[in-house]
Amino acid sequence: MQVQSSLVDWKKKPLMRDMSNAVKSISSNLLQLLVDSAYRFSEQPVMNEGNFQPVNEIGEAVSLKDIEGNVPEDFPEGTYIRNGPNPLDPTKAIADSIFGSTQYSYFEGHGMLHAVYFKKSNIGEWFISYKNKYLRFGKAAKDSANTSIFEHADRFFAIAENHQPYEINIDTLDTLGPYKINGDWEQPFTSHPKKVRSTGELVIMGINPEKPHYLVGVISPDGQRLLHKVDLKFEEGKFIHDIGVTTKYNIIMDYPLRFGISRTFLQKPIFENDMNGKSRIGVMPRFGNLESIRWFDVENHCSFHLFNCFEDGNEVVVRGCRTLGSVIPGPPHNVDKSNWYGRVFSPPDKNSEDFDPSLDGILFSRPYEWRLNLKSGIASEGYITSDDVAMDFPVINENFIGTRNKYGYTQVVDSVETSITGLFKYKMIAKLHFDIPDKENKFISVEYHALQEKQFCSGVQFIGKKNGRDEDDGWVITYVHDEGTNISQVYIIDAKRFSEEPIAKITLPQRVPWKFFLQVLISGF
Repeated sequence: MQVQSSLVDWKKKPLMRDMSNAVKSISSNLLQLLVDSAYRFSEQPVMNEGNFQPVNEIGEAVSLKDIEGNVPEDFPEGTYIRNGPNPLDPTKAIADSIFGSTQYSYFEGHGMLHAVYFKKSNIGEWFISYKNKYLRFGKAAKDSANTSIFEHADRFFAIAENHQPYEINIDTLDTLGPYKINGDWEQPFTSHPKKVRSTGELVIMGINPEKPHYLVGVISPDGQRLLHKVDLKFEEGKFIHDIGVTTKYNIIMDYPLRFGISRTFLQKPIFENDMNGKSRIGVMPRFGNLESIRWFDVENHCSFHLFNCFEDGNEVVVRGCRTLGSVIPGPPHNVDKSNWYGRVFSPPDKNSEDFDPSLDGILFSRPYEWRLNLKSGIASEGYITSDDVAMDFPVINENFIGTRNKYGYTQVVDSVETSITGLFKYKMIAKLHFDIPDKENKFISVEYHALQEKQFCSGVQFIGKKNGRDEDDGWVITYVHDEGTNISQVYIIDAKRFSEEPIAKITLPQRVPWKFFLQVLISGF
């Protein structure tokens, strides 16, 4: 009771509150002076060059009139929105002090939304506009929310792995506040939740450097209730980026990309990928518990992004883009970065005299398939495209999530350009035909949509026709930036005439910078 009384008395004394605020202000100023005197800040050039350079907010939405070609009449109305890092101050990205040197990562850039709105007038004329806006949290926060954007129950959320999602207003791009499922979810939240098409439920996961290290959750179709939550009892923190679903199962990826603040006390890096570690994939009934998961040991890997998962007889099929190493945390300290980038992003030459399996090609990402036999307990696996081309950021027609599908779309890595800075650039888009073999080799058939010289894409997404009869009835949409002209455009490509010229190229009023973990949202389509 005495404690409660003291608190009430404190609230009644404005002088004491003013003194407290003054002390806080002085403490803040002293801390700033200490930082300014102890640290010397400098620019990290790669973060302030070309299309990696951040852009400003444009203000009110801008009408887009410069359109080459035509937006199809049956193209649906909606919003094409992309989330990505836009560093607030790249001129202070490196901090040197008596304690050592630290570098601000491009991955940490503050989240910025870029949205293109497709609306029709009453007489069927297209009105297309663009706007961008920083995500705002109401206070200084490390929750950059710069990795992904998703929809559930007609609400829209921006997210990065270190926090709960932030709800946004899709029309104004205003940040509304964190989404904690009415207080039932305090864990960080995956950047790639999956919606179960047959039920409308949203399957999520949360990774954490401290226990509990890995939780799986199922959110109700209306987004108001957490229907299920399970602690997978991981013994250490692991940075796992994606989760899969089939009609009946949740698919758990587990690979040895370890992370945790407490690792520093053991003189270990916060992030560390164990190239000699063990990987496994879990098949978990939708509302199962820890004991219900069937674990399959697979070849060690570090794969961030999945195409799709589905059931095929006794097997569960998992398709994704597989890498051997992790782009996080990047090159080891005090190595020749240009040499390291050149080796990890290039196709591995196993016949080379100095071939190093722990280095060469470990970030050369390729489409891959795991088949998990629930009856025999055996996993079979292998690459499904050739080693000539690196691909990542897979998407499909989202109406087929969790069920067998025929097509996938990816961004094709420009290994040479990426090797220069260590930041990904994509020179083409690929359409994968999962059920059609390539006549010249053992892999599947792949089509390519090539861009012109000095053009690179980001934010590839598939938009299906409302009354489409085939899985690929629709369009592929992407942001394209031309480094020669410094102009960004939105391309609309007919998915059935994939290799042909885009049917529409929409010029934007300013650049849309490259980003790393691509995730875009098509709202209303």
